[in-house]
Amino acid sequence: MFLLRGLESHPRSFVKAVSWRTVGSIDTFVLGMVFTGGNAKVAGSIAGTEVITKILLFYFHERAWSLVKWGHRPYPRTPDQSGEGPAPV
Repeated sequence: MFLLRGLESHPRSFVKAVSWRTVGSIDTFVLGMVFTGGNAKVAGSIAGTEVITKILLFYFHERAWSLVKWGHRPYPRTPDQSGEGPAPV
């Protein structure tokens, strides 16, 4: 699958997705409280439902973007990585 090749590990992408979603879900809950006149049950239902879908969407979004070369700075190459002999000491 094309999403398996990238610069970030899968666990890193997953932890980033969960941490971002936590912030987003708190925001969704607060907004749900505001728009429903303080109904915590409805706000919690909205926040709870969107947490799963948005974690998955973010994860795959991150993996797809990790394949895009645009905007990445290349890692500096040492002489031994470029095939020019051993690295200087």
